[in-house]
Amino acid sequence: MPSVPPAASILASLGQATFAWDLATDAIAWSDNVAAVFPDIPAAALASGVELAKLIEPSRTVRRDALGQAAPAQSGEVVSYRIEYGVRAVTSAPVIWVEETGCWFAGADGRPVRAQGIVRVNNERHARDEQLLKLSRHDPLTNELNRTHLIASLAETIEECTRFRTSCAFMLIGIDHLARVNDAFGFDVADAVIAEVAKRIRARLRSGDMLGRFSGNKFGLILRNCTVDDTNVATERFLAAVRDEVVPTRSGPVSVTASIGAVTIPRHARSAEEAVNRAQETLDAAKSRRAGSFALWKPNVERDAQRRVNIRVTDEIVTALNERRIVIGFEPVVDARSRQPSFYECLVRMEQDDGRALLAPDIVPVAERLGLIRLVDHRVLELAISELAAAPGVQLSLNISPDTTMDPDWWTTIESLMRAHPGVGERLIVEITETVAIQDIDDVRGFVTRLKNFGSRIAIDDFGAGYTSFRNLRKLGVDIVKIDGAFVQNIVHSADDRAFVQTLIDLARRLGIKTVAEWVQDEEAAVMLREWGCDFIQGRLIGLASPERPWSANAEKAVPAAS
Repeated sequence: MPSVPPAASILASLGQATFAWDLATDAIAWSDNVAAVFPDIPAAALASGVELAKLIEPSRTVRRDALGQAAPAQSGEVVSYRIEYGVRAVTSAPVIWVEETGCWFAGADGRPVRAQGIVRVNNERHARDEQLLKLSRHDPLTNELNRTHLIASLAETIEECTRFRTSCAFMLIGIDHLARVNDAFGFDVADAVIAEVAKRIRARLRSGDMLGRFSGNKFGLILRNCTVDDTNVATERFLAAVRDEVVPTRSGPVSVTASIGAVTIPRHARSAEEAVNRAQETLDAAKSRRAGSFALWKPNVERDAQRRVNIRVTDEIVTALNERRIVIGFEPVVDARSRQPSFYECLVRMEQDDGRALLAPDIVPVAERLGLIRLVDHRVLELAISELAAAPGVQLSLNISPDTTMDPDWWTTIESLMRAHPGVGERLIVEITETVAIQDIDDVRGFVTRLKNFGSRIAIDDFGAGYTSFRNLRKLGVDIVKIDGAFVQNIVHSADDRAFVQTLIDLARRLGIKTVAEWVQDEEAAVMLREWGCDFIQGRLIGLASPERPWSANAEKAVPAAS
């Protein structure tokens, strides 16, 4: 049987030492191996609680506090404790992190009279804890503050500026076109660009300024004691740091620029949320104006008024949807020769409490801008299908935004409605707004194909005002082109508009695509359009949209064709 080594030998092999501390005399007795735990610390500095406390950081009283702040115990009772602290003899020496586990013995008054325990070096664990704390506060790629702690620091800075009446600035610095770098070289190169931009910004900061990674391609920057003039100077310094030298990467040099949006604190931002929103707003404005530029937030009465309108209209649209006050008006689209109605365009209306109705031009742009257009399109679809199901001889068109074509819920709705009402799809025309750029023509083509399987036709609305070319019309399999009324309304007086409209009609006819001229104001324009081969016309001459169902009296309301 192997012999059991002495306890002191076992502790020494584990890098631990024992102690006994008499609190009355403050003397500390140590096991013989204490020098292995506290190298380079003289024995005299470990001989008493007072002397040892002089070496302890961050809090010198941590050992006394562990005993003195404990609740009184019964006489002779043993109470355990555990503490951690750093020890070093001189400030130039590295800190030795120590874990002390022990117990104290209560005297007659219930207070500690002596303590004993074990100490061991715990540098590795402390380093891990420090690393975890750092990771919780810092972005691992750039080693700058992460978003959470950047915003917390911003809130503290705003409070400090308000209290001491100083001026600071908050900036959002966005790397321009980083997605292109991702696509061209890969994410590792994009990460190298982000890290390098962070270094360049960091190198140009003053003491006390704070930098953090706000999001993927954006950095947040807190500039203390910074006036408006200082902000302008600093901004140019940061922009130049990014743009003036290419970023070396493993795939070769990459040229990048950055744009900056900034807000003055606390003059124009009194909370972290407000500062972030306004810096983001100005950054977006700078990017939209020109990559590599700068914008400083300023009050804008018109912008603020428009936002109040947006908030009000948003609330009104959502409320109207919930209360079923979104309805449709029917605008006739007639054959250019016979003037007989061919179909009716469904135009959205929003009934108000006072009995009046907001028209499509008042609703659709706001709904598109505020992300509500899909909800509106859903409601208009339900109403149009209901009308088609109730009137077998009627053909209707409805206008949807390209965003809605990408909405799987919208497709699920139309598919279920088509199946519930067989034959309705063949009398439905779906108009895709051309004034909003169609981002992915292949996705839209898939949507068009599925609709055509139900027998529906596809029209491009406001053609000539947006981005769709005749090449895209052929790819999409479009059946009808609606010529933007801005070109149609002046064809009688404008040679340029006449040439444009006539060319569109001729090209569409050659491709086998029907044409509709919008905003036809007078008989002279209608005759021109008919002679050029335009298939259908609509507008003030024919009749504007009405909430009444006009197909019950088509014969009486038809506008006679000019001879």
